[in-house]
Amino acid sequence: MKKLLRALVLFVSFPIFAQQGGMWVPSLLKGMNEKEMKSLGMKMSVADIYDVNTSSLKDAVPQFNGGCTAEVISAKGLLLTNHHCGYGEIQSHSTVEHDYLQDGFWAKSYEEELPNPDLEVTFIVSIHDVTKDILKGTETLTNETEKKSLIEKNMNDLQKSYKREDWQNVMIRTFFEGNQYMLFVTESFEDVRLVGAPPSSIGKFGSDTDNWVWPRHTGDFSLFRIYADKNNRPAKYSKDNVPYTPKHYFPISINGVEQDDFTLVYGYPGSTQEYLPSFAVEQIINDLNPAKIEIRDKALKVSDGFMRQDQTIKIQYASKYARIANYWKKWIGESQGLKKSDAVAVKKSFEQEFLKRAKKENKMNEYGNLLPQFEKIYKDITPYAVSRDYFMEVVLRNNELLSVGFRLFQLENAYEKVGEQGFNDRKENLIKGLESLYKDYNKNVDQGIFEATIALYGTKAPQNLTPDAIKNKDYSALANTVYSKSALTSYEGLKKLLNGKAVDVIKNLHKDPGYALAKELSNNYFKNIAPSYDKMDLELGALQRTYMKAQLELFPDARIFPDANSTLRVTYGKVNGYQPSDAVTYSHVTYLDGVMEKYVPGDYEFDVPKKLIDLYNAKDFGQYADKNGKLPVNFIATNHTTGGNSGSPAIDAYGNLIGLNFDRVWEGTMSDIHYDPAICRNIMVDARYILFIIDKYADAKHLIDEIKIAKPKENKKSKR
Repeated sequence: MKKLLRALVLFVSFPIFAQQGGMWVPSLLKGMNEKEMKSLGMKMSVADIYDVNTSSLKDAVPQFNGGCTAEVISAKGLLLTNHHCGYGEIQSHSTVEHDYLQDGFWAKSYEEELPNPDLEVTFIVSIHDVTKDILKGTETLTNETEKKSLIEKNMNDLQKSYKREDWQNVMIRTFFEGNQYMLFVTESFEDVRLVGAPPSSIGKFGSDTDNWVWPRHTGDFSLFRIYADKNNRPAKYSKDNVPYTPKHYFPISINGVEQDDFTLVYGYPGSTQEYLPSFAVEQIINDLNPAKIEIRDKALKVSDGFMRQDQTIKIQYASKYARIANYWKKWIGESQGLKKSDAVAVKKSFEQEFLKRAKKENKMNEYGNLLPQFEKIYKDITPYAVSRDYFMEVVLRNNELLSVGFRLFQLENAYEKVGEQGFNDRKENLIKGLESLYKDYNKNVDQGIFEATIALYGTKAPQNLTPDAIKNKDYSALANTVYSKSALTSYEGLKKLLNGKAVDVIKNLHKDPGYALAKELSNNYFKNIAPSYDKMDLELGALQRTYMKAQLELFPDARIFPDANSTLRVTYGKVNGYQPSDAVTYSHVTYLDGVMEKYVPGDYEFDVPKKLIDLYNAKDFGQYADKNGKLPVNFIATNHTTGGNSGSPAIDAYGNLIGLNFDRVWEGTMSDIHYDPAICRNIMVDARYILFIIDKYADAKHLIDEIKIAKPKENKKSKR
């Protein structure tokens, strides 16, 4: 273990300066990372970025609602994140009469700011390596299930016993596939109110057509405010709460960016798989992505058809459509990027070098059989993995009737395990939890999605793992039967179905065709798919952990960073254009001119508000134009980002906010699996465009007065 921990330290101290991506733990930047950042132009110290004892940049970067990032931009808790991160909250406050998605929203006072009951932001207080505590007692265990059980026990014990303040929480995450564990002390604020959002014609300009691509012209931002109790501590929503006073907040630069400027992106990247073997990448390209892409393609076409014809449906399904479309398009770009960069061949080449080093270090007995084992298990698990994706995509993610049916399936199982009282408690929670789903539910849309996606499941999933109930059916007739007779197509029907004693409820559930189908699909998954998949997936996890350990040992001078896992990370790079294909070269910045070039009156993706057109025609850009008199909108850089980095602050060499991360270029979406510095670029909203929209378009000058505007290139040195 001591040798492995020494290897973990080596990866942050070896002086390599070729910027090749990376998502780095901010408490471990001293050494190689600091030298590399300095070589790229950073003027701060690593203590400016992360410090436990005094305020630092980390104190202004919370996780936003568990899936995005945000940043504090004023001394009064004003919070900036993406429009698409706040989309659900903006939608929840929208009606046909007051459509904030279409028209935007700007609170003119604290009293007008809108509360969001289910929204929270979480700050990292400190980070600690607890590997020894978590792996204690596992050294002699060979059974993976026993090892996993002991690790979970050690984690639970430490989470309960670790010293922190009453209002703080503790979470523990694994790094390097279980070779390292880090503990995070956190503070979560649950009173977060909507302050401002541009209309979707700005915040979502280009919509799904432009999603994941460059050049981009999107003002993807929204504003919230954190509220705390009178002691500046986390508290549930209350009218007595006051704006939060942060430990640190970002000044916003209006100097702009130029080619080769240093950029740092700070946030909570969700998940990456940078160290997979070639067999896993082949599976993703050839089997998993094609199935998921086709399912979502069908679902999106149905939703789009209804949304274009009905404004109410458009409002109901806007957030859901965006969520489904986001990864549909990402998977398409990911597959194309993996093929274009020849990722499988790159992996195979690395594997040959891996074997050479294992042989040279006399490690063949320990590591020599890893790759053949990977090859066999990936071959065996593929049909189960594909069937699993069909179940997840069709039943749980794209069809709402079936997803409700699955929750009812879990409710019935709860009755068998915990009895009447436990059933009733879960039933009431389920009824309450599903109210918001049915608020944005349309039976006709859902039926269309059901018919299109269940047909794919029934005909294209591995037939030996597909239930008879959906194999080779008249899918139109099946959809008509389910949606004409099931009570699950309305909230009132659901509540009526669940009314009564547990025995009667379950009896009535079994008579409902929607539930009956969801139960058969669920039973098939848990009996025929999950057991084999989970067993082999556990084996793959153990192999991957050993493979990661081997890479750290055999490549001690390599630039190895831990895969993303929704914990706080730093990624740094430079502002840079790129060449996606032969004879095509993209600049690093786009302007408001490009918005007008894309403008299509009345089009839901490319319409432009009249006031923005008027401001453009008058060239009324205020102090936010660049030196050529043009208004920048978006820019790109080489920062290594992924899902979860949406809303991350883009920070300059001095620690000032210069932009807001919101996307990646399509050709580089495969960076979750294989980062290629030639084509991987992250996309950011220029801070000047954000300020321009707040100031000139929304006339929210009270917010501009609240923000500290900086000109960092006039600075001489960092604060440390």
